[in-house]
Amino acid sequence: MTADRAPLDAGSLRAGLAAPWHRLDVVEQTGSTNADLIARSADEQIAGAVLLAEHQAAGRGRGGRSWQAVPRGLVVVSVGISAAGVAEDRWGLLPLLAGVAVVDTLAAHGVTAGLKWPNDVQVDGAKIAGILAEVASPAPIVVLGIGLNVAVTPDELGQAQATSMQILGAGTDRTEVARTLLQQLGTRVQAWQAGDGAGLLADYRARSATLGRSVRALLPGGREIAGTAAGIDEQGRLCIDTGTGTEVVAAADIVHLRPLSGEVFE
Repeated sequence: MTADRAPLDAGSLRAGLAAPWHRLDVVEQTGSTNADLIARSADEQIAGAVLLAEHQAAGRGRGGRSWQAVPRGLVVVSVGISAAGVAEDRWGLLPLLAGVAVVDTLAAHGVTAGLKWPNDVQVDGAKIAGILAEVASPAPIVVLGIGLNVAVTPDELGQAQATSMQILGAGTDRTEVARTLLQQLGTRVQAWQAGDGAGLLADYRARSATLGRSVRALLPGGREIAGTAAGIDEQGRLCIDTGTGTEVVAAADIVHLRPLSGEVFE
């Protein structure tokens, strides 16, 4: 199947590159684009760098969970984002920002998606994209990785609760999808760097598939919080109305977020 899929057009993507991105590389295969960018940060400035891979063999999601990739089937990209001058309590907005950018990218290509808090992009409860943010210490740089299922078949996904643009009947030109994603992501990143957290959160809430739903938050140590997803605060944390009060949960503190009933997040 890989031979039937067109490679990314790196030249075309570079020609259309705009701020805040200034360098774009495409590799045939890697373990993790996030890990590669973080490793590069020891010797070079990675803020504004874009790294795409035709195949990622050891992708990771939140909590160390693996993210399976199909060669030339996904848009797998990591970007370096300067967080200089941005308060650290706002860094947690970056994964949410990425989720909004992915949802808007999909909309531009005919797919309507929603965001399961904090940043799982889903269509009718099936995951179509994964997002992972990591700090490239000691510099104030965040590496943001995205894996978006594009030209992937049901057999290749191997799981019912996942989907792709191809399965949904959308276009599968990965170069065009990557171009749109970098444009959407760049616009959001620059707004975040300029301090527009309120605008980002308003857009996130409008695309949320979690708010207003009955949820069960599974925390480390077996603790659970059940109630209604009532809001997203200024740091991007989920506010759960338990009926007796409000519990605030950060993405770093949660193992899973499930619907309280047997429903799916749509």
